[in-house]
Amino acid sequence: MPLLWAGLAVSWEVAVEPKLKLWVEKDGLLVFSEYRAKLLDHIAKTGSIRGGAERMGLSYRRAWGKIKEIERNLGVRLVESEAGGPGGGQTRLTPDGEKLLARYRAFRAAAEADVAQDFTQVFGKGE
Repeated sequence: MPLLWAGLAVSWEVAVEPKLKLWVEKDGLLVFSEYRAKLLDHIAKTGSIRGGAERMGLSYRRAWGKIKEIERNLGVRLVESEAGGPGGGQTRLTPDGEKLLARYRAFRAAAEADVAQDFTQVFGKGE
């Protein structure tokens, strides 16, 4: 049985919802996105660039390159590493890295809430 959605007979039985691709640019350069936020989050959780890279299915070189690209484009250091001893080294987010990640997450959550509200206003909830 078709679902009446936005005044249209929609022939699927699943709820529809908006999705959002969001990124931040500076002078036309992509400087931050969900992909980059996930990389920083994984680095913070694992304590290493290699661990963060593995969780995302990236090579260490690719992950390190992404970090350096973000740092270069924003002009701030995002990670700091300590050389390892017997147990290995550790990488953590700098205070600027933590602040960037937290602010991006808050911005993304606010944008998603606004889009969901606007979507419902324009298309309705479905009948």
